[in-house]
Amino acid sequence: MKTTETTHYDLIVIGGGASGLIAAGRAGERGLRVLLLEKNNRLGEKLRISGGGRCNITNAQENERELLKHYGEAEQSLYSLFAQFGVKDTFSFFESQGLPLVIEAHHRAFPQSQSAEDVVKTLEIYMRMGNVTIKTNSPVTHILTQDNLIIAVHCGDKKYTATDFLLATGGVSHPKTGSTGDGFAWLQSLGHTIQKPTPTVVPLAVKEQWVKELAGVSLSSVKITFYVDEKKQFHLTGNILCTHFGLSGPLILNHAYKVANIFPTGTVTATIDLYPQNDLGSLERTIISVFDAHKNKVLKNIIKEFVPEGTYKGIALLLAQHVDIETKVHSVSKEDRKKIVQLLKALPVTITKLMGFDKAVVADGGVPLTEIDMRTMRSKKIPNLFITGDLLHINRPSGGYSLQLCWTTGYVAANHAGKK
Repeated sequence: MKTTETTHYDLIVIGGGASGLIAAGRAGERGLRVLLLEKNNRLGEKLRISGGGRCNITNAQENERELLKHYGEAEQSLYSLFAQFGVKDTFSFFESQGLPLVIEAHHRAFPQSQSAEDVVKTLEIYMRMGNVTIKTNSPVTHILTQDNLIIAVHCGDKKYTATDFLLATGGVSHPKTGSTGDGFAWLQSLGHTIQKPTPTVVPLAVKEQWVKELAGVSLSSVKITFYVDEKKQFHLTGNILCTHFGLSGPLILNHAYKVANIFPTGTVTATIDLYPQNDLGSLERTIISVFDAHKNKVLKNIIKEFVPEGTYKGIALLLAQHVDIETKVHSVSKEDRKKIVQLLKALPVTITKLMGFDKAVVADGGVPLTEIDMRTMRSKKIPNLFITGDLLHINRPSGGYSLQLCWTTGYVAANHAGKK
């Protein structure tokens, strides 16, 4: 008969993502005997792909009140936590670990090396310095409770006991990285309420091929207007990233919830204005001057002269559906010229769906904050359990807000672990 391995720790951290890594490292730094259990064969899978592989570590908004407004209804609940470990502390932490940060547009902070791998390595070194025991390929299969406390966890035939436990298994965005909602099921079995998750920060899928032809191209300083059954709903101005399935980039991701709200009410379409700073008249004058300079050329060969850099392929495909782009420029009719101007001011897009959890940057859902002591991250239902990161039901946009929440909740929980 196989014997069961039993080892006792001060703290067992379940989940090797952002909040779990910093929590395990901090608890180890405090002298606690810590075990980190991760089901994947390596740590930080979601961290490695965050920020397009560059890792948007935090949002460097100096005014903490302004920063916390981005967390919606959770704002008031987060003041105590951020007073203990906020954005400045995140900067100090990573820089003290030898990973300097740089601030880019919209207060987004990245490692100076522009490498998410370096963030994971930094946290691994931090844990090693605190003598944290790390076990990968170790999915938790069972949680044992007694007298309203967790007393042990099983990883197959191995059993680990501890005084305190910290659940940091992440939510349900990017399930390929291991975020498959396991923690939600455990928390529910332990008596916690779970708000059903929805992918809140997601790209949009579109029907039009011209957009897909521009995969990887960013449309800068454009205006996108959304319609339901041809009735105007709202508009956004900024940069849009074209992908092989549709539209993405922070502007789209952070306002996807607005599209989700109108989606059930009818057919959702949009128009993209490439030149919001120009009215129809001034844009037409610009195109006339381009035409005058290239009268004897074929129209398709001069499209690059009046569309943003990198957009020729998709725009040419779209224009060809409305005008004959094989025509010599001097033969383009006034009506066709006006069609070109109108298209550049209102590129047509049909939204077919919001992408799901596999493409979601952030998904909400999880434990309501009313069931957690928001000064310590300790569960109000299981006194020796701490809950961190994406397991919390908190809405937030992309741009460093999610990872900051992980650093804050993980660090604070580790500071309170091992205390009665």
